[in-house]
Amino acid sequence: MTPASERRWLRPPSDDRPASFAYGADYNPEQWPREVWKEDVRLMREAGVTVVSVAIFSWARLQPAEDRWDFAWLDEVLDLLHDSGIAVDLATATASPPPWLTTLHPEILPVTRTGETLSQGARQHWRPTSPVFRAYALRLVEAMATRYADHPALVAWHISNELGCHNIYDYSDDAAQAFRDWLRTRYGTLDELNRAWATSFWSQYYGQWEQIQPPRLAASHANPTQQLDFKRFSSDALKDYLRAERDVLRRITPDVPVTTNFMVMGETKGMNYPDWADEIDFVSNDHYAHPGPQRLDELSFSAALTHSIAHGRPWFLMEHSTSAVNWQTVNVAKTEGELARDSLVHVAHGADAVCFFQWRQSAAGAEKYHSAMVPHAGPDSEVFRAVTALGRTLRELTPVTGSVREPARAALVYDWDSWWAVERDSQPTSLLRYRQEALDWYSAFLALGVRVDVVTTAADLTGYDFVAAPVLHVVPKDLADRLDAYVRGGGHLATTYYSGVVDENDHVHLGGYPGALRDLLGIRIEEFGPLLEDADVRLDNGLTGTLWTDRIEVTDPEVTVLARYETGDQAGRPALTRRVPADGGSASYLSTRLGSQGLTGVLETLLSGAGVASELPAGARGRVEATVRTDGTHAYWFLVNRTDEPVEFDAVDGEALTGPAPAGGGLVLPPREVAVLRVEAGATPFLPGV
Repeated sequence: MTPASERRWLRPPSDDRPASFAYGADYNPEQWPREVWKEDVRLMREAGVTVVSVAIFSWARLQPAEDRWDFAWLDEVLDLLHDSGIAVDLATATASPPPWLTTLHPEILPVTRTGETLSQGARQHWRPTSPVFRAYALRLVEAMATRYADHPALVAWHISNELGCHNIYDYSDDAAQAFRDWLRTRYGTLDELNRAWATSFWSQYYGQWEQIQPPRLAASHANPTQQLDFKRFSSDALKDYLRAERDVLRRITPDVPVTTNFMVMGETKGMNYPDWADEIDFVSNDHYAHPGPQRLDELSFSAALTHSIAHGRPWFLMEHSTSAVNWQTVNVAKTEGELARDSLVHVAHGADAVCFFQWRQSAAGAEKYHSAMVPHAGPDSEVFRAVTALGRTLRELTPVTGSVREPARAALVYDWDSWWAVERDSQPTSLLRYRQEALDWYSAFLALGVRVDVVTTAADLTGYDFVAAPVLHVVPKDLADRLDAYVRGGGHLATTYYSGVVDENDHVHLGGYPGALRDLLGIRIEEFGPLLEDADVRLDNGLTGTLWTDRIEVTDPEVTVLARYETGDQAGRPALTRRVPADGGSASYLSTRLGSQGLTGVLETLLSGAGVASELPAGARGRVEATVRTDGTHAYWFLVNRTDEPVEFDAVDGEALTGPAPAGGGLVLPPREVAVLRVEAGATPFLPGV
């Protein structure tokens, strides 16, 4: 398969236009009468649409009964799109089984932890491990691939849709058998499983594989390692299903790239996307912004994490919203400029395709109040005018297509195992939210105007001057060794409370906390000090901590105490430490939650010790996010105004590809707008001395 960076992005081979950003949406023509289809295509051309995802929820239309197929309508749609120069990312249509299938085979329906069987009537009502479901689904995939293998509109396959969004955890008998098979592969023997699961606790020893069940509702807390393994298994089960569809598609259409839409956003944590990324030809992601003070921070964080999951290669923003969604507590419409700004933040972090859910806003159904490119008001609307303007902007940014995001000097480590482990039951506190802590660190980087990569624990850290790894709870020996080598090699590491505590089997590293990182940090903690929900502590640097404290004992003379507690049970004890070994970088430890604002000053101190500073002028820091893409010849600086006020730059140079251009030696970036400046690779648009 040709890498995405080396081919025209999602264009048919016959298309000789220059490489440019793919632009479009999910398209659901089956919701509309035929007379609307031609109008759809006309408006798509007006908006600059180049690609649409089709047939995502079409199984019941394509196969109305077990022995009856109807492809005629889809043939017509694909022909119409191709004749209008619009490419198709064709879904396998397996996301929601039709009623005839669940009626004929109710055993494909998922079962909850409490033993309830979920019904049809919504979507994703299928078991990832059901052999019956898989047989019917792969039959559909085979039929789709065979019929459309040579269709000139086809540029990519879209496997299922948002795999695991509603069915990641299934506790059925199918899942139980598949879980046992997965455990046999992982552990080999029951003796090894019993050791890893510590089944000597609570008389849980297993003498036969058949005795093992998923962690269903029990009288008390289920075995912690069993719970962690079930999360790993559930992600792997869906990954295995993904492979099954992919293998059919590659056998029949080996030259058509395959993807599926991830959901790197919010609290979507069941699917280990870094582990899935190598199974597809290019990474796609769905992202929906959440209202609140960190709305834009979270959007940028998710885009940066998706870039890492995609191994730095161009990726596809498969879904986001033009305005309001329909599933939040209050569904707020986007304000002027946010549609374009949200889209371009993803582009800044490596997306070479920008698509929405959906093309035309549904007139009925569960998502009828979810915004679309063509809203209920029709094309004579502010939303459609903004959609059309974004299409023009993406054409202006054509030179950026295929470029890669330039690595930052700082990295923020994000770990799925730690996320799963710390939010399970039987913890020192149930108030800890792993992603929120990581997001707070990311917000602090943004407030300082410092570019940061969001990476996984598998990443090579040696190229970074500074690495933050908050709440890195699960630390196997090999990871501990790599972090130690990173610091000994001159790198600067910062971690936090509840880090280094357990190994990959959720067994505590004995001898005192922070366990596997104890010697690296030069501290020892005998007992955690979680705080009650409304409690806080004051530090001698003027900051306030919540959620957690630690009773820290400094064990290494190379450790400096940067802040102490003034109040609480740990008053007078260290709150923030930094070990600076004579032959390396540094290793810092923060023992309380400071929130994004409190972290900003602490992070500035730690970054200064690592020699990392913002590239932005002082007046723009915290107000503008700077992200850089490069093609080796040029650097493309994305300057995103995060505020509702204009931001002025006194001395800026560079060619403006879109947005305001430098004038008179300066640049004024209007509220919520984005400027993209082209300079020579390795250069900055900000003139020296400013």
